[in-house]
Amino acid sequence: MGDVEPAPGDLPVGVIGGVGPLATAYFLQLVVERTQADRDQDHLDMVVLNHATIPDRTDFVLGRSDADPGPVLARDARRLEAFGVSFLVMPCNTAHYFTRQVQGAVTVPFVSIIDTTVDAARSRVPGLEAVGLLATAGTVASGVYQDAFAEHQVDAIVPDDADQALVSRIIYDEVKAGRPVDIATFRAVAGRLLDRGAQVVILGCTELSVVAVDHGLLAEPQFLDSMDQLARATIVRAGHTVRED
Repeated sequence: MGDVEPAPGDLPVGVIGGVGPLATAYFLQLVVERTQADRDQDHLDMVVLNHATIPDRTDFVLGRSDADPGPVLARDARRLEAFGVSFLVMPCNTAHYFTRQVQGAVTVPFVSIIDTTVDAARSRVPGLEAVGLLATAGTVASGVYQDAFAEHQVDAIVPDDADQALVSRIIYDEVKAGRPVDIATFRAVAGRLLDRGAQVVILGCTELSVVAVDHGLLAEPQFLDSMDQLARATIVRAGHTVRED
């Protein structure tokens, strides 16, 4: 007998990963932990392309590098589509600057971490007027979150230059480098955004999502983690149920 063609709901999820590698690993962990499952077979099937050598997204967005990640991400999307995935996710906020190139390369749906997080913030805080944004300098400069929130008349408050430098240090010199995180500095920067009127602080970098998991921030209502929201959206889109704590 020949192979039986899978139903659409049985196709795996495609994950454009490696941006960065640890964040991808934590995303997969969150998907597993958040899925309502009693056995292995109740979990999502996923195809993960952990492409760690993709050029640095922030360096390109800020004009510090001519190495364009866009075509690489688009090619990875096509590779996953050719494998036979049902839809694509990309657990990296800065890489969403290249969303149009990714979407233009494939016909399968692409679930955006930006749109998912904006929807979750508006659901968490009815009448939301302002959020704080902690992200890479590339994500901040790209305006992907500011533009997405502005469509709903919500202001996105970003750190000043000194605090953005502290956030960048945490992302690059601590999380990406595998070193301990200065959680007191992290909380201080977030606190200053709340003092400036933010009703919730968006963790708009998946390296900061690693901080959230490691330091129990997901349980604190002032923080909304983009990777956690993408994990939840991935589970639902794949036809599974989110396990609630």
